[in-house]
This record gives sequence, C-alpha cells and structure tokens, in this order.
Amino acid sequence: MKIKRSLVYLCLAATLSPLSGAYANRFGSDSIELPDIGTVAGSTLTIDQELIYGDAYMRMLRNSRPIINDPVINEYIDALGYRLVANSDDVKTPFTFFMIRDRNINAFAFFGGYIALHSGLLLHAQSESELASVMAHEIAHVTQRHLARSMEEQARRSPATIAALAGSLLLAIAAPQAGIAAITATTAGSMQSQINYTRSNEKEADRFGIATLAKAGFDVHAMPRFFGRLADEYRYASTPPPMLLTHPLPEDRITDSRSRAQQFPSVSVAPSLNYHLTRSRVVARYAGINSEAALDWFKRNQRKADPGMAAAFDYGKALVYLDTKQYDEAESRLKKLLQSHPDNNFYLDAMSDLLVDTERATEAQSMLAQALQRKPNNPVLVINYANALIKDEKFSEAIRILQRYTHERPNDVNGWHLLAEANSRSGNSAEDLAARAEIFALGANWNKAIQFYTQASQLAPLGSLQQARYDARLDQLMVQRERFLALR
Repeated sequence: MKIKRSLVYLCLAATLSPLSGAYANRFGSDSIELPDIGTVAGSTLTIDQELIYGDAYMRMLRNSRPIINDPVINEYIDALGYRLVANSDDVKTPFTFFMIRDRNINAFAFFGGYIALHSGLLLHAQSESELASVMAHEIAHVTQRHLARSMEEQARRSPATIAALAGSLLLAIAAPQAGIAAITATTAGSMQSQINYTRSNEKEADRFGIATLAKAGFDVHAMPRFFGRLADEYRYASTPPPMLLTHPLPEDRITDSRSRAQQFPSVSVAPSLNYHLTRSRVVARYAGINSEAALDWFKRNQRKADPGMAAAFDYGKALVYLDTKQYDEAESRLKKLLQSHPDNNFYLDAMSDLLVDTERATEAQSMLAQALQRKPNNPVLVINYANALIKDEKFSEAIRILQRYTHERPNDVNGWHLLAEANSRSGNSAEDLAARAEIFALGANWNKAIQFYTQASQLAPLGSLQQARYDARLDQLMVQRERFLALR
C-alpha cells in the first residue's frame, strides 16, 4: 500500500510545473490539442524503461495489496479496458487491468500501462459508461505519458532536479516512506506550478478520455455525471475518498468536462448485464459485508433497477447462497439463469463451483467441456475445468491443461496455484516447487523463487531435460533479481 501511494503520487498527483507550447483546435472552438512531445519525453524515460518500472511495481503490488484474482471479474474488466484502448490515440504500451479489494473509491495508472481499479469504484459507479469513463481517464494518463512529461518539464527547468526526482522514483519503489520524503523535498520550491500542472494533466486526461468514450460507443456524459456526483457527495467530508486526493475536482474541471461532452452527439447506451453481474459479484464476495447485508443490498437495489437487469441480482443472491453452503437455493437460481444464457461465464463459473462443492466434479467437467467446444481456450472456462479435474483427482489431464495455460498466461497466479496443487497431490514434488517458485517471482520474492527452483533442480534426475529446464529458469530469475535490485 505504501509503495502504491508513492507511485500514485508521482503518476497522478503530477507534482510538477505546467507545460508550455502552441495549441491547436480539435473538437471545437474551446478544445485544444497539445503539441506532440512524446519524443522529448522519451529522451528522459524510454518506453522500455517505463515497462521495466511498471513490471517491478506490479510485482511488489501483488505482494502488498489484496488484488482480486477472480477470473470472471478479470475477464470483464479486460474486455472493457481493451475496448477503450482500441479506441484510444497514442497507445505505445500494452495494458494490464486489475482490481484491488478496497472499499475506497479510487483508480490509478502507472508505468507500463497498468490500470488499477478499487472494488469500491465499481460499487459507486451507477452504469458501465461511468466505470468506463474512469478507465478511459486513467488510460489517457498512460497514453499521454504524464509522468514522463512531468520529468521532462523538470529537466527543462533544472537538470539537477530531474536527477533528484528520478532518484526519488527509484527510492519510492524500494522504500516508500523515504521516496515520498525525497519527492516532497525535490518539488517543494514550486508548489503553485505543481497544482497547476496537476489540473492540466487531469483536464487533459478528461479530454482524451471523453474522446475515447465517444469512439468506443459509451455515454460521454457519464464522466461529468460521475465526477460531479462524487464532488457533491464529498464536498464537505472531513475525509474524502482517495480519488479526490489524487484526482482533484475543482468546479471548473467538472464544467469543462460537461462542456466537452456536449460537443458529441447523444447516444442511447443499453444497460450492460455483464457490468451488473460484475457489480453483484463484488458485493457478494469482495465488499466486506456479511451474507445478510449482501442479500439486503440485492433486494433494495433490484427494486429500483432496470427490470432487464433482474438476472444480475438473482445471480448475486445465488453467490451468497453458494458461499454460505445453501446449495439448493443457489442451484435453483443458477439453473434458471443458465437456461436463459447458457454461455454466460458468470453463471458457468458459479455452477462449476457449486458442482465441485457438492461432490459432482464429473458433472462440472461435462458442462465445461461443452462450453469449451463453443468457446475454445476461454480462460474462465479453462481454469474452472482444470479445477474440476483436480477435485476429481484427474491430475495428469489437469497438469497438461495448466502447463499450456501458464505458458500462455504466465502472469495469472490462479494457473500457477492450481498447477502447484495438481503436482503436489500427484506426488510430483519438483514440479510443485517450480510452480510455487513462479508465484514467488510474480510477487518479487526473488530469493524464495530461486530457493524453490534450486530445490526442484536437486530433485530432478541428474543431467535430465527437466533439470536443465529448471537450471535455465534459475539463470533467468537471477538476472531478473539483479535488474530489479538495480532499480533501487
């Protein structure tokens, strides 16, 4: 958490002075287009360097924050995020979207195209377009390279200052408290220009974000509506949500976003079932409330929701019943939902969990195998299918599937956890250790990862291909550890 705050402070608070340069009209008489300064910013921090910093920070985040590794939620926010990225300008990096279990309303972006959403944001957003508006805003922070541009602006004014700021960034990765102190000392001399630059970045992210929303077919008015409601609700709060601290909302910014949204034609956006299903899943499993409170939330909100979204609330109730082992109540609801939407991954995932929990893993495999014929290699279905195979003690088949899965999705900890379990239960200690080593590496615990691969190598037959594979991975991890430590 502390490391996150350090980098968010850098990336989103934008504690640097305003940009100068010529502007050109783009969307209307009051719209502006910043000059292309990507090359200038690149002279301070290359795209490759951004990717290295982003990867390092993401590894530390996995080890320090409650990231929601839920395959169904991940699939939804990935689909939504990639739809927005496909309609964004100046995309120079890959993007990774993920959710953190945190009831505070917030979202943030950092180097390498990483976009984090707090679960509390999903509960506060009232439509998919509102959620998309926040994501589009964060995507714009990345595509416009606000941190790199901030560092370049400091370099224009004082090369010594940019060196100090770069050092503070590296220090923030290794020691958050010291990093914040160094950043504060570095920038203390120009507070007013820092405030102006923060507002400039936020307005620019709004401008590009609204354009992205329009291209992607969302309601562009969702952005000023969401931010306006947020500002109204917390205007006099003694402790505003983190989003208002990292994303200041002065009245002129909200007015500007409303004015800009009016330049685009109004579109009618149908309610998104998957958005409401994701919201229900967060309430049922990640909102930190008990089952009675969750059921009450579903009942209250269903009464005032679009009738076409009733299935999402029934799904939420089914999850609560499933998690409290009221299997008959859960199954009756899930069967009805699957009858109307047999290919919906939210329903298939929940029904698979229910069948496995009630000792019907073979039935789960049959259901998922049929679904995989219609949607081959779908990650939600594959991970559920592998889990059902493990529960049915079909370890060899599960291992075969998971080896391919982890090869294609090496950053998905779910795959590594299941692969470790399958190998452990089948008595393959070396492969169990190797899978667990990958989990440690994803969390920047390099020493543990190296230790586990060393043990795996010692268990493998001497001179075997298996041992050679472990030793080669050991060499890679040692290089990664040195590169990671060099960031400090």
